[in-house]
Amino acid sequence: MKKFYHPLLRSDYLHDTFHVARDVLLGAYLCTNIDGHFCVGKITELEVYMGDIDRASHAWPNKKTDRNKIMFGIGGHAYMYFIYGMYSMFNIVVGPQDRPHAILVRALEPIVGTDIMKQRRGREDIKNLANGPGKLTVAMGLTRAHYGADLTASKHVWISPRTEKPKVAAGTRIGIDYAGPDKDLPWRFIIKDNPHISRKV
Repeated sequence: MKKFYHPLLRSDYLHDTFHVARDVLLGAYLCTNIDGHFCVGKITELEVYMGDIDRASHAWPNKKTDRNKIMFGIGGHAYMYFIYGMYSMFNIVVGPQDRPHAILVRALEPIVGTDIMKQRRGREDIKNLANGPGKLTVAMGLTRAHYGADLTASKHVWISPRTEKPKVAAGTRIGIDYAGPDKDLPWRFIIKDNPHISRKV
């Protein structure tokens, strides 16, 4: 359990965005300590969004708004947003100041705190607890109140380093038909053969 209490460092978030996605965050552990409940999920699926070059990004084309302003901050902060009037989405800002890149966490493999995850989700099937971006925020207790949380220092939400190097598969991102040709970019990454994902590549 102690291994999960050591968050990634600021420097871990400041490398090339694809390196952070595939070689730092995929297989790392999203940890929350909310309302006295400690939960851990292994990151099994994520998507890259780069506001300077990517029409699918909330920051395209390098446009700062009240909603996305945290994306223009230094890497290692949480970008939360609300969709469909129902779901909070958890993103991780990466890179240096003023480069609006973020990584959406799409799925987790529940590791610690599965009972509270089941209670929060109202589900018993462990494979269905966090196999989608809206599901995982409910399971982990994350809301828009965690917008801007410093993942290197927060007592409520952080990322603990991965303990092994996973096999990676890549595919297109989901739900971004509005992005024109950028919808076909292979910027979704999963842990190959892990059953805790939202959709196969």
